[in-house]
Amino acid sequence: MAEGSAISRKLVLRDNDEARAIFGPRDVFIRILDESFSCRVINRGNEVILQGDDMEIEQAETLIDVLTQLTRKGHLLSERDIRYAIELQKQGNLGQMLDLFLEDLAVNFKGKAIKVKTLGQRKYVDAIRRSDIVFGVGPAGTGKTYLAVVLAHLFLKKGDIKRIVLTRPAVEAGENLGFLPGDLQEKVDPYLRPLYDALHDVMGPEQLARSMERGLVEVAPLAYMRGRTLEDAFVILDEAQNTTPEQMKMFLTRLGIGSKMVITGDITQIDLPRGKRSGLREAMRILTGITEIVFVFLEEADVIRHQLVQKIIHAYAEDEVER
Repeated sequence: MAEGSAISRKLVLRDNDEARAIFGPRDVFIRILDESFSCRVINRGNEVILQGDDMEIEQAETLIDVLTQLTRKGHLLSERDIRYAIELQKQGNLGQMLDLFLEDLAVNFKGKAIKVKTLGQRKYVDAIRRSDIVFGVGPAGTGKTYLAVVLAHLFLKKGDIKRIVLTRPAVEAGENLGFLPGDLQEKVDPYLRPLYDALHDVMGPEQLARSMERGLVEVAPLAYMRGRTLEDAFVILDEAQNTTPEQMKMFLTRLGIGSKMVITGDITQIDLPRGKRSGLREAMRILTGITEIVFVFLEEADVIRHQLVQKIIHAYAEDEVER
Protein backbone atom coordinates (compact mmCIF):
# COMPACT_ATOMS: atom_id res chain seq x y z
CA MET A 1 0.00 0.00 0.00
CA ALA A 2 1.45 3.36 -1.01
CA GLU A 3 2.18 5.77 1.81
CA GLY A 4 -0.72 8.12 2.40
CA SER A 5 -3.24 5.89 0.56
CA ALA A 6 -4.78 4.50 3.77
CA ILE A 7 -8.25 5.69 4.69
CA SER A 8 -10.42 5.21 7.76
CA ARG A 9 -14.11 4.40 8.02
CA LYS A 10 -16.32 4.13 11.11
CA LEU A 11 -19.29 1.77 11.43
CA VAL A 12 -21.73 2.38 14.29
CA LEU A 13 -23.73 -0.57 15.61
CA ARG A 14 -27.15 -0.21 17.20
CA ASP A 15 -26.09 -0.71 20.81
CA ASN A 16 -23.61 -2.51 23.06
CA ASP A 17 -25.61 -5.76 23.00
CA GLU A 18 -25.41 -5.89 19.21
CA ALA A 19 -21.71 -5.03 19.42
CA ARG A 20 -21.06 -7.92 21.84
CA ALA A 21 -22.88 -10.34 19.52
CA ILE A 22 -20.78 -9.27 16.52
CA PHE A 23 -17.46 -8.83 18.32
CA GLY A 24 -17.78 -12.24 19.99
CA PRO A 25 -16.72 -13.43 23.45
CA ARG A 26 -13.54 -11.56 24.44
CA ASP A 27 -13.61 -9.91 20.97
CA VAL A 28 -12.58 -13.18 19.29
CA PHE A 29 -14.70 -12.50 16.15
CA ILE A 30 -13.12 -9.09 15.63
CA ARG A 31 -9.64 -10.61 15.94
CA ILE A 32 -10.53 -13.17 13.27
CA LEU A 33 -11.71 -10.38 10.95
CA ASP A 34 -8.59 -8.33 11.66
CA GLU A 35 -6.40 -11.33 10.75
CA SER A 36 -8.40 -12.07 7.60
CA PHE A 37 -8.25 -8.62 5.96
CA SER A 38 -5.23 -6.51 5.13
CA CYS A 39 -7.08 -3.48 6.51
CA ARG A 40 -7.17 -3.03 10.29
CA VAL A 41 -10.42 -3.87 12.11
CA ILE A 42 -10.68 -2.09 15.47
CA ASN A 43 -13.61 -2.12 17.90
CA ARG A 44 -14.41 0.61 20.41
CA GLY A 45 -17.65 0.47 22.37
CA ASN A 46 -20.36 -0.09 19.78
CA GLU A 47 -18.19 1.16 16.90
CA VAL A 48 -16.01 -0.62 14.35
CA ILE A 49 -13.17 1.35 12.76
CA LEU A 50 -11.70 0.11 9.48
CA GLN A 51 -8.31 1.45 8.38
CA GLY A 52 -6.53 0.60 5.16
CA ASP A 53 -7.05 0.26 1.43
CA ASP A 54 -10.46 1.32 0.11
CA MET A 55 -11.20 -2.04 -1.56
CA GLU A 56 -10.29 -4.03 1.56
CA ILE A 57 -12.38 -1.70 3.71
CA GLU A 58 -15.32 -2.20 1.35
CA GLN A 59 -15.05 -6.00 1.68
CA ALA A 60 -14.76 -5.87 5.47
CA GLU A 61 -17.72 -3.49 5.70
CA THR A 62 -19.85 -5.75 3.51
CA LEU A 63 -19.05 -8.74 5.68
CA ILE A 64 -19.79 -6.89 8.92
CA ASP A 65 -23.10 -5.72 7.41
CA VAL A 66 -24.09 -9.35 6.69
CA LEU A 67 -23.15 -10.36 10.25
CA THR A 68 -25.21 -7.44 11.57
CA GLN A 69 -28.24 -8.48 9.52
CA LEU A 70 -27.97 -12.05 10.79
CA THR A 71 -27.75 -10.82 14.38
CA ARG A 72 -30.82 -8.59 13.93
CA LYS A 73 -32.75 -11.58 12.60
CA GLY A 74 -32.05 -13.35 15.88
CA HIS A 75 -29.19 -15.61 14.81
CA LEU A 76 -26.56 -16.12 17.51
CA LEU A 77 -23.20 -15.96 15.72
CA SER A 78 -20.50 -18.55 16.35
CA GLU A 79 -16.81 -18.59 15.47
CA ARG A 80 -17.64 -21.09 12.74
CA ASP A 81 -20.15 -18.63 11.22
CA ILE A 82 -17.47 -15.92 11.07
CA ARG A 83 -14.94 -18.15 9.36
CA TYR A 84 -17.57 -19.51 6.97
CA ALA A 85 -18.69 -15.97 6.06
CA ILE A 86 -15.08 -15.09 5.23
CA GLU A 87 -14.80 -18.23 3.08
CA LEU A 88 -18.05 -17.43 1.24
CA GLN A 89 -16.86 -13.88 0.58
CA LYS A 90 -13.71 -15.23 -1.06
CA GLN A 91 -15.95 -17.36 -3.31
CA GLY A 92 -18.27 -14.43 -4.09
CA ASN A 93 -21.21 -16.15 -2.33
CA LEU A 94 -21.50 -14.05 0.82
CA GLY A 95 -25.01 -12.81 -0.04
CA GLN A 96 -26.33 -16.37 0.13
CA MET A 97 -25.43 -16.59 3.81
CA LEU A 98 -28.40 -14.37 4.67
CA ASP A 99 -30.78 -17.08 3.44
CA LEU A 100 -29.08 -19.96 5.26
CA PHE A 101 -30.60 -19.42 8.69
CA LEU A 102 -34.10 -18.33 7.67
CA GLU A 103 -35.64 -21.81 7.97
CA ASP A 104 -35.75 -24.05 11.02
CA LEU A 105 -35.64 -27.61 9.72
CA ALA A 106 -36.97 -28.98 12.99
CA VAL A 107 -36.75 -28.63 16.74
CA ASN A 108 -34.94 -31.31 18.74
CA PHE A 109 -36.43 -32.86 21.84
CA LYS A 110 -34.79 -30.17 24.00
CA GLY A 111 -36.54 -27.42 22.02
CA LYS A 112 -33.42 -26.27 20.16
CA ALA A 113 -33.89 -25.26 16.52
CA ILE A 114 -32.10 -27.40 13.94
CA LYS A 115 -30.91 -25.41 10.91
CA VAL A 116 -28.69 -25.99 7.91
CA LYS A 117 -25.39 -24.23 8.49
CA THR A 118 -23.69 -24.27 5.09
CA LEU A 119 -24.66 -23.97 1.42
CA GLY A 120 -23.58 -27.58 0.91
CA GLN A 121 -25.93 -28.73 3.65
CA ARG A 122 -28.79 -26.77 2.12
CA LYS A 123 -28.14 -28.42 -1.26
CA TYR A 124 -28.11 -31.82 0.46
CA VAL A 125 -31.39 -31.19 2.30
CA ASP A 126 -33.09 -29.91 -0.87
CA ALA A 127 -31.93 -33.02 -2.76
CA ILE A 128 -33.39 -35.34 -0.10
CA ARG A 129 -36.71 -33.52 -0.23
CA ARG A 130 -36.89 -33.82 -4.03
CA SER A 131 -35.35 -37.20 -4.87
CA ASP A 132 -35.96 -40.81 -3.87
CA ILE A 133 -32.28 -41.82 -3.80
CA VAL A 134 -29.62 -39.37 -2.61
CA PHE A 135 -25.93 -40.00 -1.95
CA GLY A 136 -24.33 -37.64 0.57
CA VAL A 137 -20.56 -37.96 0.18
CA GLY A 138 -18.10 -35.94 2.23
CA PRO A 139 -15.74 -35.79 5.20
CA ALA A 140 -16.56 -36.36 8.83
CA GLY A 141 -18.47 -33.60 10.59
CA THR A 142 -20.50 -32.33 7.63
CA GLY A 143 -23.84 -33.47 9.10
CA LYS A 144 -24.54 -36.12 6.44
CA THR A 145 -26.14 -38.66 8.77
CA TYR A 146 -27.63 -36.21 11.26
CA LEU A 147 -29.51 -34.18 8.65
CA ALA A 148 -30.79 -37.36 7.00
CA VAL A 149 -32.15 -38.52 10.38
CA VAL A 150 -33.78 -35.11 10.96
CA LEU A 151 -35.56 -35.27 7.59
CA ALA A 152 -36.57 -38.89 8.14
CA HIS A 153 -38.21 -37.85 11.41
CA LEU A 154 -40.02 -34.97 9.68
CA PHE A 155 -41.29 -37.27 6.91
CA LEU A 156 -42.54 -39.72 9.56
CA LYS A 157 -44.32 -36.96 11.52
CA LYS A 158 -46.04 -35.69 8.37
CA GLY A 159 -47.18 -39.19 7.42
CA ASP A 160 -45.23 -39.22 4.15
CA ILE A 161 -43.59 -42.49 5.22
CA LYS A 162 -44.61 -45.18 7.71
CA ARG A 163 -41.25 -46.05 9.24
CA ILE A 164 -37.57 -45.18 9.44
CA VAL A 165 -34.90 -47.78 8.77
CA LEU A 166 -31.27 -46.98 9.60
CA THR A 167 -28.46 -49.33 8.74
CA ARG A 168 -24.70 -49.50 8.35
CA PRO A 169 -22.19 -52.23 7.52
CA ALA A 170 -20.59 -53.90 10.55
CA VAL A 171 -17.01 -53.25 9.50
CA GLU A 172 -14.40 -52.68 12.19
CA ALA A 173 -12.36 -49.47 11.98
CA GLY A 174 -9.18 -51.17 13.16
CA GLU A 175 -10.72 -52.43 16.41
CA ASN A 176 -11.70 -56.03 17.08
CA LEU A 177 -15.14 -56.15 18.69
CA GLY A 178 -15.83 -59.79 17.89
CA PHE A 179 -15.18 -61.04 21.40
CA LEU A 180 -17.52 -58.64 23.18
CA PRO A 181 -19.93 -60.44 25.54
CA GLY A 182 -23.66 -60.54 24.94
CA ASP A 183 -26.13 -61.66 22.30
CA LEU A 184 -26.04 -60.71 18.63
CA GLN A 185 -27.84 -57.39 19.16
CA GLU A 186 -25.43 -56.40 21.91
CA LYS A 187 -22.48 -57.29 19.68
CA VAL A 188 -23.67 -55.14 16.76
CA ASP A 189 -24.90 -52.18 18.87
CA PRO A 190 -21.40 -50.59 19.06
CA TYR A 191 -21.42 -50.33 15.26
CA LEU A 192 -24.87 -48.75 15.27
CA ARG A 193 -24.30 -46.32 18.18
CA PRO A 194 -23.89 -43.20 15.97
CA LEU A 195 -27.32 -43.85 14.46
CA TYR A 196 -28.90 -44.20 17.90
CA ASP A 197 -27.18 -40.95 18.97
CA ALA A 198 -28.66 -39.00 16.05
CA LEU A 199 -32.14 -40.41 16.70
CA HIS A 200 -31.81 -39.71 20.41
CA ASP A 201 -30.97 -36.04 19.79
CA VAL A 202 -33.86 -35.50 17.39
CA MET A 203 -36.60 -37.58 19.04
CA GLY A 204 -35.55 -37.84 22.68
CA PRO A 205 -35.11 -41.10 24.59
CA GLU A 206 -38.78 -41.72 25.45
CA GLN A 207 -40.20 -41.10 21.97
CA LEU A 208 -37.37 -43.12 20.41
CA ALA A 209 -38.05 -46.07 22.72
CA ARG A 210 -41.79 -45.96 21.93
CA SER A 211 -41.15 -45.68 18.18
CA MET A 212 -38.81 -48.66 18.21
CA GLU A 213 -41.30 -50.75 20.21
CA ARG A 214 -44.04 -49.94 17.67
CA GLY A 215 -41.78 -50.72 14.71
CA LEU A 216 -41.76 -47.12 13.47
CA VAL A 217 -37.98 -46.95 13.82
CA GLU A 218 -35.59 -49.81 13.07
CA VAL A 219 -31.82 -49.76 13.47
CA ALA A 220 -30.05 -52.83 12.10
CA PRO A 221 -26.81 -54.02 10.47
CA LEU A 222 -26.78 -54.01 6.68
CA ALA A 223 -26.78 -57.82 6.57
CA TYR A 224 -30.36 -57.74 7.92
CA MET A 225 -31.55 -55.97 4.75
CA ARG A 226 -31.04 -58.93 2.41
CA GLY A 227 -34.24 -60.37 0.97
CA ARG A 228 -36.44 -57.49 2.12
CA THR A 229 -38.50 -54.95 0.17
CA LEU A 230 -38.76 -51.65 2.03
CA GLU A 231 -42.00 -49.86 1.16
CA ASP A 232 -43.23 -46.52 2.56
CA ALA A 233 -39.94 -46.18 4.43
CA PHE A 234 -37.18 -43.64 4.82
CA VAL A 235 -34.02 -45.76 4.67
CA ILE A 236 -30.58 -44.43 5.60
CA LEU A 237 -27.38 -46.33 4.87
CA ASP A 238 -24.54 -44.86 6.92
CA GLU A 239 -20.78 -45.46 6.46
CA ALA A 240 -21.48 -46.62 2.91
CA GLN A 241 -17.78 -46.45 1.99
CA ASN A 242 -17.44 -49.72 3.94
CA THR A 243 -19.92 -51.65 1.83
CA THR A 244 -18.75 -54.01 -0.88
CA PRO A 245 -20.15 -53.49 -4.40
CA GLU A 246 -22.37 -56.54 -3.85
CA GLN A 247 -23.76 -55.13 -0.60
CA MET A 248 -24.43 -51.75 -2.19
CA LYS A 249 -26.32 -53.34 -5.08
CA MET A 250 -28.30 -55.48 -2.63
CA PHE A 251 -29.20 -52.42 -0.55
CA LEU A 252 -30.24 -50.17 -3.44
CA THR A 253 -32.48 -52.86 -4.89
CA ARG A 254 -34.47 -53.00 -1.61
CA LEU A 255 -36.18 -49.72 -2.60
CA GLY A 256 -39.93 -50.14 -2.56
CA ILE A 257 -42.93 -48.02 -3.51
CA GLY A 258 -43.26 -44.80 -1.50
CA SER A 259 -39.76 -45.03 -0.07
CA LYS A 260 -36.72 -42.79 0.08
CA MET A 261 -33.07 -43.80 0.45
CA VAL A 262 -30.18 -41.69 1.67
CA ILE A 263 -26.70 -43.16 1.42
CA THR A 264 -23.92 -41.41 3.33
CA GLY A 265 -20.20 -42.01 3.35
CA ASP A 266 -16.67 -40.65 3.34
CA ILE A 267 -14.43 -42.17 0.68
CA THR A 268 -11.31 -41.02 2.54
CA GLN A 269 -12.12 -43.36 5.48
CA ILE A 270 -12.53 -46.81 3.94
CA ASP A 271 -12.00 -49.61 6.48
CA LEU A 272 -12.48 -52.58 4.15
CA PRO A 273 -9.77 -55.25 4.02
CA ARG A 274 -6.99 -54.52 1.55
CA GLY A 275 -7.96 -55.48 -1.99
CA LYS A 276 -11.73 -55.14 -1.47
CA ARG A 277 -13.48 -52.49 -3.53
CA SER A 278 -15.77 -49.93 -1.90
CA GLY A 279 -19.42 -50.16 -2.86
CA LEU A 280 -19.72 -46.39 -2.50
CA ARG A 281 -16.88 -45.75 -4.96
CA GLU A 282 -18.41 -48.22 -7.41
CA ALA A 283 -21.86 -46.64 -7.08
CA MET A 284 -20.38 -43.20 -7.79
CA ARG A 285 -18.91 -44.62 -11.00
CA ILE A 286 -21.85 -46.76 -12.14
CA LEU A 287 -24.91 -44.68 -11.22
CA THR A 288 -23.96 -41.14 -12.24
CA GLY A 289 -25.88 -41.48 -15.52
CA ILE A 290 -29.22 -42.05 -13.75
CA THR A 291 -30.67 -38.56 -13.42
CA GLU A 292 -33.16 -39.54 -10.71
CA ILE A 293 -30.27 -40.48 -8.40
CA VAL A 294 -28.61 -37.41 -6.90
CA PHE A 295 -25.04 -37.20 -5.63
CA VAL A 296 -24.28 -34.34 -3.24
CA PHE A 297 -20.61 -33.81 -2.45
CA LEU A 298 -19.92 -32.01 0.81
CA GLU A 299 -16.52 -30.42 1.40
CA GLU A 300 -14.18 -29.16 4.12
CA ALA A 301 -16.12 -25.88 4.25
CA ASP A 302 -19.24 -27.85 5.26
CA VAL A 303 -17.63 -29.29 8.39
CA ILE A 304 -19.60 -28.04 11.40
CA ARG A 305 -17.61 -29.64 14.21
CA HIS A 306 -14.73 -27.96 16.06
CA GLN A 307 -12.67 -25.67 13.84
CA LEU A 308 -9.69 -28.02 14.19
CA VAL A 309 -11.61 -30.78 12.39
CA GLN A 310 -11.42 -28.81 9.13
CA LYS A 311 -7.68 -28.36 9.57
CA ILE A 312 -7.18 -32.06 10.34
CA ILE A 313 -9.14 -33.09 7.23
CA HIS A 314 -7.16 -30.63 5.12
CA ALA A 315 -3.82 -31.87 6.49
CA TYR A 316 -4.65 -35.51 5.76
CA ALA A 317 -5.89 -34.61 2.25
CA GLU A 318 -2.64 -32.77 1.50
CA ASP A 319 -0.60 -35.70 2.79
CA GLU A 320 -2.58 -38.10 0.58
CA VAL A 321 -1.85 -35.93 -2.48
CA GLU A 322 1.86 -35.77 -1.66
CA ARG A 323 2.08 -39.54 -1.29
